[in-house]
Amino acid sequence: MFKTYETELAGRKLTIETGKIAELANGSVMVRYGETVVMVNVTAAKEPKEGIDFFPLSVDYEEKLYSVGKIPGSFTKREGKPADKAILTSRAIDRPLRPLFPKDFRNDTCVVATVLSVEPDNSPEVCAMLGASCALSISDIPFGGPTAAVNVGYVDDKIVINPTLEQREKTRLTLTVAGTLDKITMIEAGADEISNEIMLEAIKQAHEEIKKICHFITDIKNDIGKPKFEYQSFATNQEVYNEIEANFKERIYQDVQSVDKTVRDANMEKITEDIKAYFIEKYGEEAAEEKKTDIADSIHDLEKACVRQMILEEHKRPDGRKIDEIRPLSCEVGLLPRVHGSAIFTRGQTQVMSVVTLGMKSEEQMLDGLDEEDAKRYMHQYNFPPYSVGEARTSRGPGRREVGHGALAEKALVPVIPSEEEFPYAIRVVSEVLSSNGSTSQASICGSTLALMDAGVPIKKPVAGISTGLVTDKNDPSRYIMLTDIQGIEDFFGDMDFKVGGTKDGITAIQVDIKIDGLTYDIIKEAFERTKVARDYILDEVMLPVINKPREEISKYAPKIITTTISTEKIKDVIGPGGKMINKIIDETGVKIDIAEDGKVCIYSTDAQSGKKALDMVLDVAKIIEAGNVYNGTVTKIMPFGAFIDLGGGNEGLLHISKISSKRVEKVEDVLNVGDEVTVKVSEIDSQGRINLNMKDLEAKANEE
Repeated sequence: MFKTYETELAGRKLTIETGKIAELANGSVMVRYGETVVMVNVTAAKEPKEGIDFFPLSVDYEEKLYSVGKIPGSFTKREGKPADKAILTSRAIDRPLRPLFPKDFRNDTCVVATVLSVEPDNSPEVCAMLGASCALSISDIPFGGPTAAVNVGYVDDKIVINPTLEQREKTRLTLTVAGTLDKITMIEAGADEISNEIMLEAIKQAHEEIKKICHFITDIKNDIGKPKFEYQSFATNQEVYNEIEANFKERIYQDVQSVDKTVRDANMEKITEDIKAYFIEKYGEEAAEEKKTDIADSIHDLEKACVRQMILEEHKRPDGRKIDEIRPLSCEVGLLPRVHGSAIFTRGQTQVMSVVTLGMKSEEQMLDGLDEEDAKRYMHQYNFPPYSVGEARTSRGPGRREVGHGALAEKALVPVIPSEEEFPYAIRVVSEVLSSNGSTSQASICGSTLALMDAGVPIKKPVAGISTGLVTDKNDPSRYIMLTDIQGIEDFFGDMDFKVGGTKDGITAIQVDIKIDGLTYDIIKEAFERTKVARDYILDEVMLPVINKPREEISKYAPKIITTTISTEKIKDVIGPGGKMINKIIDETGVKIDIAEDGKVCIYSTDAQSGKKALDMVLDVAKIIEAGNVYNGTVTKIMPFGAFIDLGGGNEGLLHISKISSKRVEKVEDVLNVGDEVTVKVSEIDSQGRINLNMKDLEAKANEE
């Protein structure tokens, strides 16, 4: 049965419709926010997926270009693979939903959000997040929601919920917050050095709106929600767990304690083999084989319990650090001789190399998406090869995780990147993870700051990144331990990965992954305080002693830029028919040239001489001839009555025989020859556009001086 539900969100009408479309899905809604329309459908398999030890949830945010009246630019005129923005939105939808499914649920579950119409003032991403929560809540899929989400801006020193397009253009903060009625479940932010206090207040105000929407979705669920279906539980076999715990807990407790990840992994491999051998000896090979999955699950759960107990009860970490202690840090810059900038940042066994390339403005990334941004000149990419975790498998290209980590590092650094007017380059940074034991995205932020300074990019301030983790008491959620600088095992078995990048003056990026039902304001506040102390330490004690400011000059291998501005009317002359003129300049000088619509010209060259030659050629073509001005020219033709002079830019003037010299000239050939370089003054441009020149006046002036 078709039903419509209405409420208000940030002063604008929000409508959720259901019962009209996609009736075969487990849950389906149409979310309307102004003229933005997003359809969300959720489905789940009837049977669990075999052979996996995780919940197989997939979330797809599909951007349809017809939603903004565009035809795809591809050859097939179809939407291609998801753009980075769509992938990031899929991740943002996924993160607050995943912890609210049962831990023992193994049925394939799919969430598909399709953007059908976009009004710039109303975010389709927020609609998709709300729609996913609502569709799951009213479906028969086991789900412990609802959740809700809003965007937050900071405009003219005021916090704004779901900012409009005009407000987004002025905001110092781009924040997405998701939460339940009681807690915060997801935070994603890019910011222009926002203080901890303002950020926390923005999250609190977002939560007030989130609570209202959660009540709204709960009312819909109570009205039309389906009973949740029964599913096969994949909870750990308690008998097997208890037996392993009784016989091997003390050994596991000791074996997970090691500074070196490889030693710890080797310890766990050995004890796993010993546990398997124990079950074979006690129950026989056939019975042990039947219990294989239960044994693996129990070992995992017991290792997790040991790590959490160690941290929560003894305030002790697997590698022996204090709860607020950062792993050993080191960094190096300028390690690659031919690239434009490079650095390595090492934190414990996590190591990232960042490399900077400077290019032409025309080499910026073009975006074919739904929002107003169509290009970006600062690009940050992150690669996570299998060897970084000691695995022998083929690289398959960047996945969603790599896109997400690259975007986080990009957000962290965008606020300090110089403007195009200050530094007219396209800038690409690639972070290569060489070794991974937790917090590689934050190491990417640190390494990329160093690499940018090594490249001579005049960043406004250095940026560092750090993450905190969390271990909570299941019996008393108010009791917890927060960890500074989490390593892989603490991330894997912990409850939170709270990543914060920023300068000494404020936050520039946040990404929070949560495995529990949410965070309290006190936890968020403490995470902000911890990360601020850690960022300052990393900057002052590690990064700045190595390189404390951008290099004065860019690499000799980077293109040098000469800029000038020409009349917009002359752009077509500099380009020439079919690009003939600009290609001639490029071929003769070996430079690269960008010309903007406003007449700004950027000449990129590897040496100053070529750049200067190209500049002279451009200015020569683009010069505007005006009466009274003096120009250099070349004699192109001799006639009995005078000489024709090429002034450049397709301009030719006549130097009459009477205007050549103050002395009497019998024949033009007595004074001038074809090919002579001369300096002339434009005495007149007549109504027909004909240019009359004079050398006599210049001669007289020279004699006077």
